[in-house]
Amino acid sequence: MMGCAGKILRVNLSSGTISVEEPGEAFYRQYFGGTGFVAYYLLKELPKGIDPLGPENKVVFALGPLTGHPVAGAGRNSVGAKSPLTGGIGFSEAGGFWGAELKKAGFDAIIIEGKAEKPSYLWIHDGQAEIRDGSNIWGKTTGEVEDVIRAELGDDRIRVAQCGIAGENRVRYACVLNDITHAYGRSGIGAVMGSKNLKAVAVRGTQNMPVADPAKLQELARWMATDNKPNWEGMKDTGTAGGVVSLHASSALPTKNFRFGQFEGHQKISGQTMRDTVLVSRDNCYACPIFCKRVVKTGEPHNVNPRYGGPEYETIGSLGSTCGLDDLEAICKGNELCNAYGMDTISAGVTISFAMECYETGLLTKDDLDGLDARFGNAEAMLSLLEKIARRQGVGDVLAEGSLRAARKWGKGSEIYAMQVKGQEIPMHEPRLKMALGVGYALSPTGADHCHNVHDTAFVKSSSSYEDLGIGGGPIPAADLGERKIRILSQLLPNRHFGNCVGLCNFVGWGNDKTLELVRAATGWKSTIFELLKVGERALNLAKCFNLREGFTQKDDVLPKRFYEPFLTGPLTGVAPTPEQVEEAKRNYYAMVGWDRETGVPLRGKMKELDIEWALDAATG
Repeated sequence: MMGCAGKILRVNLSSGTISVEEPGEAFYRQYFGGTGFVAYYLLKELPKGIDPLGPENKVVFALGPLTGHPVAGAGRNSVGAKSPLTGGIGFSEAGGFWGAELKKAGFDAIIIEGKAEKPSYLWIHDGQAEIRDGSNIWGKTTGEVEDVIRAELGDDRIRVAQCGIAGENRVRYACVLNDITHAYGRSGIGAVMGSKNLKAVAVRGTQNMPVADPAKLQELARWMATDNKPNWEGMKDTGTAGGVVSLHASSALPTKNFRFGQFEGHQKISGQTMRDTVLVSRDNCYACPIFCKRVVKTGEPHNVNPRYGGPEYETIGSLGSTCGLDDLEAICKGNELCNAYGMDTISAGVTISFAMECYETGLLTKDDLDGLDARFGNAEAMLSLLEKIARRQGVGDVLAEGSLRAARKWGKGSEIYAMQVKGQEIPMHEPRLKMALGVGYALSPTGADHCHNVHDTAFVKSSSSYEDLGIGGGPIPAADLGERKIRILSQLLPNRHFGNCVGLCNFVGWGNDKTLELVRAATGWKSTIFELLKVGERALNLAKCFNLREGFTQKDDVLPKRFYEPFLTGPLTGVAPTPEQVEEAKRNYYAMVGWDRETGVPLRGKMKELDIEWALDAATG
């Protein structure tokens, strides 16, 4: 095959056996890679009802056909497992250089099974793999682990994906990081690695991956770097945090646990302020000219280490405005702690903001919070709680379970303050502005997620940018939840999931026509946009079937009640969806995508059309 290695590495940590599988081109065409591979293997191979932190769970790292080719955004890849945070399917994506290195080492995916008897790490290099003793890296920060592994193996170009101290301690939203700053942030896969005594996966590859049309790939790479530069220069300048000011202006900046949509300290934590104060450099992913990653450094009192990068928008929101914090240097320190210990900044920040609201409303006292004055805006409390969570010390042991489990433990009606879907905390995008996004949160198989979702504001002026998918008809308000908006949701979600299968970054902006050209140039397949959308639709339905098998129903596709409460001030005053609107939108979505309108179970005819009828049998048998 062109573009792909054609090989999948299987590692059993319990027995120490390592094998290589070659599933063939037909398999690749059907599932592509990324989350398509993740959902396939988890549904096929995991028994129903297993403990996510038990040895029966599996961790699947999966590249896409475009991962590792020299074009912007192709550093992307996925990792998945049964999620210890939600109990359903878990997967997350990251950029960086690790995925490209794995492809150069000769593999498209790794399936990791069992549990090692002692701390270990996996070493993969040019078609070879071995399980090595990791006792000397257990308990160390991500930076220390990378240094030790590179020194031990004698190569500074080794790329390392690892679970961090939070993963060792089974923090349910522990993430996996590669190159220290690139986070597979969501779903708690780091905790699964930790439960397997697997600290890291180190990779080095020197093989050239042949492509079908190298001249065409070079042409496309030049187009993105030069002709398309005006469309990404802003991302390079201020990163994802460049939108903080405009989000505040539109009442869409999550503030104090989503009680408000505007934050008076927003200017202090904006991407522009970061650029003009603490930013010391910009970083990128494999072959990408955009350099959207932030690198920050500060002196006293926090002494932020630039090795751990800098905060993206999600971190600015979750550790900043959502916690009522306008201290940019403290937010940068919180980002460093999460990257050093291996924690999802979204779940960490929203779980802390949940505790802060419980404290401010009197449901919790200082005694419940280890003596901390955990009011909104207290930077020291936020940083102290991050430390406690990562190490499961004191109240951190409760908060390491996530906001939903913590609320169920504390009781006292605190569950209304847990901003989560299916147990996963809400990202930094406001459903009272973007109402279809809120429905997407409720529907997401992994729990609330903003990446495999729609953002309603993209359609306020025009929907013409999606005409290649047959989506048109002029502008549509962000607050609309009628059938046309839900039709857009149903048409775009397969497109979003396909991006996670093919191995392309969301931020680069290739568009569907150019993405198709990339796929054809890399693989030589005579693909069509129709085929690519079916790949995404297939991955979404596999994920849905996994959750159905684990007991999830349409009753789990719900939003927190807070998002039905309108803001009392700002541009969105009085604006919020009603429960009835969201329920009707959800059922319309079910019907439009070939699921039973009442139960949300995929119809057999739809599964036959996607050629995955076996998945429905696995879910309902």
